[in-house]
Amino acid sequence: MTEAAIRKLWCEGIVSLQLEPSARLVEGGLLLLSELQRWNKSYNLTAIRDPLQMVTHHLLDSLAVVSLMPGGSLADVGTGPGFPGLVLALHEPERPWVLVDANIKKVKFLRHMVHLLKLPEVRVVHGRVQDVHDSVDAVISRAFASLADMVAWCRHLPASGTLLAMKGRYPKDELQALPDDVKVISVQPVRVPGLTAERHLVNLWCPKLNVDDPAE
Repeated sequence: MTEAAIRKLWCEGIVSLQLEPSARLVEGGLLLLSELQRWNKSYNLTAIRDPLQMVTHHLLDSLAVVSLMPGGSLADVGTGPGFPGLVLALHEPERPWVLVDANIKKVKFLRHMVHLLKLPEVRVVHGRVQDVHDSVDAVISRAFASLADMVAWCRHLPASGTLLAMKGRYPKDELQALPDDVKVISVQPVRVPGLTAERHLVNLWCPKLNVDDPAE
């Protein structure tokens, strides 16, 4: 597998998403991929080993939701080795981000990459999202939990009440299992260059529970 083939797939995917292949995004994404491969040998940060699959399933899959993102600060919960948070931060380095994960090995990798990629607006938090109390405008997750669990664990975080969940197939059963006070704003299909599998972005709104509510 040549570096040229990886770069070509990444650059063509960025253009296919109608985004600017800036030097920061292109080179930063390739550096993230290279470091992920290197760390993966010791820390097993992702089950995907093939570099081209990493481009489509991690980099482009993360970047594909850019046009559907709200403004303001975001928390990426259960970010793993930084997807989608690190990739989106490369595209919008001025936006404040909080990347949350409970796995210390992944958190070490995240902190390493934030330093390497020079992303001063990205804060990395080690711990359960239930214990995080950063003030953010919205929350996003990718392959994190069921929609009901995401609401239960994250509804205290977003000031706007916005929760965004990146899903594969249309999550019909998960949507039906949501609490009554949660409003489904939209479920939008997402096109990922190089992937034929379904992708959707679920946009939820939920009010915060009262601080003395035993269910919180």
